[in-house]
Amino acid sequence: MSSLIFRGNKKRWRFVLCGSSARRLRRSGANLLPGRSFLHHLYPLVLAEQPAPHPTPPHAESPLAFPPGAASAAALFPSWDLEDRLAFGALPGIVTAKARDRVDLLQSFASAYLEEEIRREALVRDWGAFLRFLQLAARESGGITNYAAISRETGLSLPTVKSHYQLLEDMFIGFSVPAFSGSPRKNLLSTPRFFFFDLGIRNAAADLTPGRATVQAQAGSLFEQWVGIELWKRLQYRGQGSLHHLRTADGAEVDYVIELGGQLVPVEVKWTERPSPQDARHVRTFLREHPARAPRGWVICRCPRPMQLDEGIVALPWFCL
Repeated sequence: MSSLIFRGNKKRWRFVLCGSSARRLRRSGANLLPGRSFLHHLYPLVLAEQPAPHPTPPHAESPLAFPPGAASAAALFPSWDLEDRLAFGALPGIVTAKARDRVDLLQSFASAYLEEEIRREALVRDWGAFLRFLQLAARESGGITNYAAISRETGLSLPTVKSHYQLLEDMFIGFSVPAFSGSPRKNLLSTPRFFFFDLGIRNAAADLTPGRATVQAQAGSLFEQWVGIELWKRLQYRGQGSLHHLRTADGAEVDYVIELGGQLVPVEVKWTERPSPQDARHVRTFLREHPARAPRGWVICRCPRPMQLDEGIVALPWFCL
């Protein structure tokens, strides 16, 4: 969601124009009054706005910790445990809805909003193929984008598949995390990872019933996506820094690399309550490869408290992120 706020006479008028699609604004040739307008993006709730049911405050050295007082809106939203976040996402309307209504609301959003909004916004020739693409893109969310595989599954050409992914980004339904290119390794993969903007919407769009059963079937993947979405939203609100991933052709990977203020922070995500130094091996390698720019790294997991795994590497509970 984005909004444009136009300010005229501060004592008399203030106009707020809200919309979900940059495509319509570009196509209509709207005059956005450069110098007199401000563009803001609103995202699903971040952890500081809907804290976990734990008394532990965010860790002072977490990768993108919010400043003191950032959680002033937290009292407006009920606390959720991790499984609820992975199942139902973080849209304010879903978080505040009654538990019995959440699945229907998410499924209605996926059908009534995603499909109909895209139908209005885009000239899609084969609507059935596009719906198959949308479901596959949701199921593959968080992974390395395999354009060729989705092209085969949907019967769409490779350029059409790529244009459909761009459409989802243009309409703020998803975002790409590019591959990290600053590594000395020679066999790096360059394909981006694509994420839906919210896990609840992702589950519904993938034709999976949002709930605990869906989480249990793919807990590790959903948890990794949740961390990536949370980091991405925080970087967007900061207005600086970037998020990357690193993977090599032989399978070595770092789930996320945060680039901020000239420093690099490698982040590994593990669905474990008892992290070990073995879980930090790829982070350790990254720190050795970038001694000047990467002084520390993180393993985000379900441990009950921060744990030192190695020199410069801390395992951080998800609720301390």
